[in-house]
Amino acid sequence: MNRPALPTVSRETALEYGGTPLADQLADETRRRLALDEAVLPLPQETRIFTISNQKGGVGKTTSAVNLAAALARSGAHVLVVDLDPQGNASTALGVDHRSDQQSVYDVLVADLPLDRVVRPSTEHERLDCVPATIHLAGAEIELVSLVAREQRLRRALDTHLAGMEHPYDYVFIDCPPSLGLLTINAFVAAREVLIPIQCEYYALEGLSQLLSNIELIEKHLNPELRLTTILLTMYDSRTNLAQQVAQEVRDHFPTQTLDTIIPRSVRVSEAPSYGQSVISYDFGSTGSLSYREAAAEIARRYVSHPKEHSNGN
Repeated sequence: MNRPALPTVSRETALEYGGTPLADQLADETRRRLALDEAVLPLPQETRIFTISNQKGGVGKTTSAVNLAAALARSGAHVLVVDLDPQGNASTALGVDHRSDQQSVYDVLVADLPLDRVVRPSTEHERLDCVPATIHLAGAEIELVSLVAREQRLRRALDTHLAGMEHPYDYVFIDCPPSLGLLTINAFVAAREVLIPIQCEYYALEGLSQLLSNIELIEKHLNPELRLTTILLTMYDSRTNLAQQVAQEVRDHFPTQTLDTIIPRSVRVSEAPSYGQSVISYDFGSTGSLSYREAAAEIARRYVSHPKEHSNGN
């Protein structure tokens, strides 16, 4: 079920408000939308594989995975989301069936099923696919313990799949559960980049030092290619001093990794998954959609050597 998108307000309409804060906001959003519509984003020469992780729950992890993937797909990239969270929220948001009778990433990890057997097209966009998670994944932590190369199983399956594709994905986003177990370790070993969403609220940095230590351990012992490349500030409320302080503190600690784009707290962003959509398709003209599109564009422009380019196509 689709909700009607809010109308996009023109710069002329905004200026009729006579220089009020609302007018300034509307004019600014119109300028940002025009810049995005005219942008030509680079595509990476090789697949960029991100693990999106934060051991603290409720930080916008799955929301960010889904919306960044959707925004990049709309910009012309070929994108895969691997849902590694037993709750299957990313699968739901991408319109992919993840009932218990469906084959899923669980079968890939535990039964060595080839990844191409479980990749499903998302209803979100023709260039966006998903590997769904089912409730069986909740027991995978225990089943993986006794398996050979238990930390490498997702990487092996993903690398084999990418190597067999005539046109490999430009981006892979792996959505992790909010804990450090074998599922999350598999995600870190499979990825080359780590993206950490951090909410602009109290206790935002709680547990972050432990997460960074774990990333360093995995880099040292299991995946020397792993790097923390991206931090995304989420749930930002510009009306509070706390949000501004948290954002500044994160930027002070991670000046090169933190994206300039900040994701605001948004009702539309929160509503979208219940309709099996990203906020990009649920309400393309909303502030939340605009912010995730900007974050995706910023990610596309970062850390890309000798990119091939493409035009923006919806």
